[in-house]
Amino acid sequence: MSVISDSDSSTWLKRFWWLLAAVFLVRVGVMLLFVNGADLAGDEAYYWDWGRRPDWCYYSKPPMIGWMMGVIGWLTGNAEWGIRFAALLLGTTTLIIIHRIALVLFDARTAFLTALLVLLTIANAGLNLLLTIDAPLLLCWTLSLLLFWLAAQKPTCNTRWLALALVIGIGTLSKQMMLAFPALMLVFAAVSREDRGLLRNPRMWAAIVLGMAFIIPVLKWNQEHAWITLEHTKHHFDGETRSFGKWIGRTLENVGLQALIYTPVTFVALVTALIVALKQRAKLTRPALFLLLASAPALACFAVLALRQRINPNWPAAFFVPAFVLAAAWMRGLLPKTANPGWERWSLRVGGVLVLIVHLLLVIVFATDLKSINKLASIRGWREAGIEAQKFLNQVPQRDKTFVMALGHRYHAAQMAFYMPSHPRLYRWEPSDTVQSQYEIWPGPEEHIGHDALILDPSTEGTLLQNAVFTEAFEKLEHRGDIRIPLGQETREFSVYLGRNLKSWKPVSPQ
Repeated sequence: MSVISDSDSSTWLKRFWWLLAAVFLVRVGVMLLFVNGADLAGDEAYYWDWGRRPDWCYYSKPPMIGWMMGVIGWLTGNAEWGIRFAALLLGTTTLIIIHRIALVLFDARTAFLTALLVLLTIANAGLNLLLTIDAPLLLCWTLSLLLFWLAAQKPTCNTRWLALALVIGIGTLSKQMMLAFPALMLVFAAVSREDRGLLRNPRMWAAIVLGMAFIIPVLKWNQEHAWITLEHTKHHFDGETRSFGKWIGRTLENVGLQALIYTPVTFVALVTALIVALKQRAKLTRPALFLLLASAPALACFAVLALRQRINPNWPAAFFVPAFVLAAAWMRGLLPKTANPGWERWSLRVGGVLVLIVHLLLVIVFATDLKSINKLASIRGWREAGIEAQKFLNQVPQRDKTFVMALGHRYHAAQMAFYMPSHPRLYRWEPSDTVQSQYEIWPGPEEHIGHDALILDPSTEGTLLQNAVFTEAFEKLEHRGDIRIPLGQETREFSVYLGRNLKSWKPVSPQ
């Protein structure tokens, strides 16, 4: 086992903080460029709209992302940069905690290598740029790993167990995946000889119960809304029959996506380190066993699931965190079988090149006319469309008695709500008359009987004038004009209608 001196430890700690400061400044620059050249992603605008109506749960997710968006909007005046900066702060804090885990479990040089391996991945670049539910989840998961280890080191310390319970609870309110963390605790306590006493420790059980108790208001909300979040989650696991060729293609796609976001050599190194640790599990130190149990079982389950269906790349992200620390320890010779020096060298080289290319592409694309390419159409043109929609709203006869409705995908309503300068409450029409988004859970246009509606229809064929749902609901429909925002080869388009005097509207009820 490699041992470094106190002076070397201080040197590696200084290097980490200098590296972190440099990366943070670069990412602030990239963030500002991204804000200037791109709009919010659809999910970001959708979650922002959640934040305007705080609740104990939402259609597809627990409430934390909505609460966060609400606070960010309040602090920054609903500014785009506020959402981007929050993602950067959460990602940076998560990296600091990952470094701390490796430092506590091994040494400063291993911690530096762990942080560097994580930094040089496309996944980490995305985590620091886009604010989704994975940002608070990874922060809570990583902090829970550290707190659980510290609590296991001093099992009579009530403060550590209480802090762990609180973080598990916050993580549970961030994403359903956090509910798996107590299982990780129990597996480690059962497998590690030195830690089996934890199974008899009431503090650990209290931490588990208290942490998981945070899910109670979420469950109560779901009970009142026909268990809609559970129904939505079940759809992620609906397998379908495929031919052998398509099955192979999908399986390779799952592996390829993971290899891409963690960069190819680093991904193979992570898998190899886990296999090495698994084969040498009888000889592993307690820290290495902790990392193995915190990653390998869950990643193996995802690998099996990937044989059945498509796996979103972010699903197993939390379980890759301890795998990064384990891989760094393997490269540093801290496992029973030492890695070839080439693993560290080529993981850093290839990861560094790919991350550099990604950031250079971001700079080039958003600083030039290349931002008009079709692939970026989904995150462009919303600001201009919102401004145009606001002009139509300002010209309606009864501004104080006119609500706004968007048709089509839920992102249409969310993006227009964010980018129309007045940030109006947006309603959405769901043709299936079933709950397909948060907009069908919230009260619909039925709360505006007698009012007019500005209707934004992404269809430009004039079909709304023949749609019985709208012709019967309103006294009259008027085509007020069109919104056309050029996006290179594509155009963001909406036909704008004014529905006069809403007579009736059928609410959507959960099935």
